Amino acid sequence: MPDSTPEAARRGLILINTGPGKGKTTAALGTALRAAGNGMSVLILQFLKGSWHYGELDAAAALNTALGAAESGTGGTLSPATSSPPAQNFVIRQLGRGFVKVGGAETDPEDIRLVEAAWAEAAAAILSGDWDLVVLDEINYAIGYKMLSPEAVAEVLRRKPEMVHVILTGRNAHPLLVELADTVTEMREVKHAYQRGILAQRGIEF
Repeated sequence: MPDSTPEAARRGLILINTGPGKGKTTAALGTALRAAGNGMSVLILQFLKGSWHYGELDAAAALNTALGAAESGTGGTLSPATSSPPAQNFVIRQLGRGFVKVGGAETDPEDIRLVEAAWAEAAAAILSGDWDLVVLDEINYAIGYKMLSPEAVAEVLRRKPEMVHVILTGRNAHPLLVELADTVTEMREVKHAYQRGILAQRGIEF
């Protein structure tokens, strides 16, 4: 479908996926996939994930191969003679260790260091303007666990280039960021398979 949006109406959006229900990261990945399909460059930074191998990592690699093949005209498969690798327009980086100590336990200084490093990378990526969409996956958890200042995040979001889109995910989005965002979606849990003893399923939860 041709884009009939007036050029003057275009702007980068700040979106938040929050709430206790399942699907916050999944929704962000869906938007990221749509953006990549529209030729946009996408960077997904996962603040806490890091110890598991998630299916989206393999999907990102496959998507970059397909995008590179489409650009080179090889119809989806790069030939051995192709001299340049496919463009990395859909990048996912896991920047945590996969877990943090919460619920009364003292936060491990290493987890704090990793979150601070992740935020430094995220802030630089947003402000660079090199990416059309930056997804800050699980950043709301890092803020909620007092590992990252919401004011610091808000300050960068206020200074982002006009056309850069940013998605923040995780439960309990901070009110300051909710107020700043253009679109906020709250996922509400009606029921979950885990309540019936069904463990997380590959391809659905990870």
